[in-house]
Amino acid sequence: MDHQRDTTLKRLARVEGQVRGIVKMIEEDRYCIDVLQQLRAVQAALARVEDAVLKDHAATCVERAIESGDPDEQRTKFAELVDLIARVKR
Repeated sequence: MDHQRDTTLKRLARVEGQVRGIVKMIEEDRYCIDVLQQLRAVQAALARVEDAVLKDHAATCVERAIESGDPDEQRTKFAELVDLIARVKR
């Protein structure tokens, strides 16, 4: 397994554990602010995973499209990135 994939899977496993912890907090009627803080922590962790996957995409898929010399593939990968960035900004 490559290092980036292993790191991403470990991060997602931690997020999964955090979400299970939030479920338990809600079941136990924990203080709302504590639950909200944990939700923010999960959102931040997912944002880090998203960044890592995006960087990996640029370093692999987009790089391969550039190296291929195929203008259609290059346009497709570039358009995917532009669309993703546009969705993130909304």
